[in-house]
Amino acid sequence: MEIVVRLDVMLARRKMRSRELADLVGITEQNISLLKSGKVKGIRFETLAAICAALDCQPGDLLEAVPDGTHAG
Repeated sequence: MEIVVRLDVMLARRKMRSRELADLVGITEQNISLLKSGKVKGIRFETLAAICAALDCQPGDLLEAVPDGTHAG
């Protein structure tokens, strides 16, 4: 099972740029970029909660579990 980050999808739905989200959450735009690309090994619950608050969504809107080998990104 692989966890895929769908942050880019939620940003597009909210018509929000990464820079704006970074400012609202209090992390760097580079860290937002790493999250969007899935190149992170973990995320603090505090950060996840702040992202969800800024995007008015639930963690399940941002994270998706998919079977190994089925993610195309």
